Amino acid sequence: MTAPPETAEAKGRARWAGLAFIALAVAMIISSTTITNVAVPQIIGDLGLSSTDAQWIQESYALVFAALLLTFGRLADRLGRRRLLLTGVTLFALTSLLASASVSGPMLVGSRILQGVGGAMIFPTTLSLLNAGFRGRDRATAFAVWGATIGGMAALGPLVGGWLTTDLSWRWAFGINIPVAVAVLAGVLVFVPESRESDGQRGADLGGAVLSTLGFGLLVFGLVEGRVYGWWRSVEPFTVGGWRWPFALSPVPVAFAASALALTTFVLVERGRARRGRVALLDLSLLSITSFRNGNIAALIVSLGEFGVLFALPLWMQFVLGYSPLQTGVALLPLAVGSFAASAFASPLSRARGAAFVVRLGLALEIAGIAGLGLVISADTPWALPVPFLFCYGMGIGLATAQLTGVVLAEVPVERSGQGSGTQSTVRQIGSALGIAVLGTLLFGGLSADLDHRLSQADGIDPVRREQIVTAVQSSAGGAIAGLSRMPGVAEAAKESFAVGTRYAAFGAAGFLAVGLLASLSLGARRTEE
Repeated sequence: MTAPPETAEAKGRARWAGLAFIALAVAMIISSTTITNVAVPQIIGDLGLSSTDAQWIQESYALVFAALLLTFGRLADRLGRRRLLLTGVTLFALTSLLASASVSGPMLVGSRILQGVGGAMIFPTTLSLLNAGFRGRDRATAFAVWGATIGGMAALGPLVGGWLTTDLSWRWAFGINIPVAVAVLAGVLVFVPESRESDGQRGADLGGAVLSTLGFGLLVFGLVEGRVYGWWRSVEPFTVGGWRWPFALSPVPVAFAASALALTTFVLVERGRARRGRVALLDLSLLSITSFRNGNIAALIVSLGEFGVLFALPLWMQFVLGYSPLQTGVALLPLAVGSFAASAFASPLSRARGAAFVVRLGLALEIAGIAGLGLVISADTPWALPVPFLFCYGMGIGLATAQLTGVVLAEVPVERSGQGSGTQSTVRQIGSALGIAVLGTLLFGGLSADLDHRLSQADGIDPVRREQIVTAVQSSAGGAIAGLSRMPGVAEAAKESFAVGTRYAAFGAAGFLAVGLLASLSLGARRTEE
């Protein structure tokens, strides 16, 4: 029996309104990370934090978030996708309130850990709701909005963070999430219908959840912390609370080994549960779907270059060009504009030429944009010079991110949307962490080598002093450059060297994206169905 036209039309309007609130939830998650990045210096001064405390403000969130994506993606299928989204948004709002009221480093870090739990509930669930609720051309449009939101908010976050910390307080970097969360809760309750898996299976895969959480958490820890604590030997003390890592061997290779063991055991456990017909956290048969398997491989490679370079650009703008946090946000605005602009024609282009074509076009634009940026990065780049390249890069992200996600999930059964979304989100998070590790090595390795060479040619700087300067600039991620103002020649050399390292990172990102473009050739040319 066909629904009356007015009923179908009303449902259609409600679905698009629901998309707006789902996108708002994604924007809250993405911008929270970038806004907090800008606020950290003010937090350090206000709460009197150590460098270790400051580091864990961001990394505690990132580790928990990445570790739980797959688990909550599966739970969304079982318990209800809307229910888990509402739970995650509520938790995110409450922990944002707790973070904004923090009076000490441990309180803030604890809030961020809980915030990571909420974020991991939200992110894959938004994707699975779109995959379950939209089909055909509407699905392509929904993914375009989702992808543009990610790219746009990654660039808008520094602007919002700069405004909040400059004109208000760092506490608003967390407090701003509360009214946003209230709006999301109201909108999702009204406009987003519930959906869940209904295969009749009972029970839970607790062992799989523990193993995947440990495996992915330890993997991301190693990738993120390798540069800080050393890839093999300890170069920096690793402390948690009052406990200190007692070995000369860095904790990073230990984390990698433990991660490999946990993930290998996880795969064996999941296979065993599937053979016995029991509930499994990850249905490994999804990997037999060509678009899902090849799409995730391409997404992993693309993620290495897509967002890894975004951590380097604000550092270059603030510590080399001398921009304030607010000016840095304004300078990155073309990236957000490009990303949102891409969403306007991504869907019709996908219908006309196929999603895989749009992915390749987006990646080509990203490569052109980031390679162009690499050519103009210097110690005195005029503000207008990066604008067209940032816009081009943003358009590429807006096209490629959404459509690649659509390709990955295109043939995933609706009842497995949470598993597929959780897997895809985890793959991207691991790729992003690996990209930051590799591009960070290019940035800081290039910076150190170039600065050491420049200072070795300068008069009056002995080898010991030269090493101290290089170490200070590298370990502070450029923050120590301002303290070199009493030695103008050294400060200028540090700026030039930081620009060299940033260029290396940009060209490295372009290289990863080029490999991702080649990997996308395996995706086929499937057009969006009507």
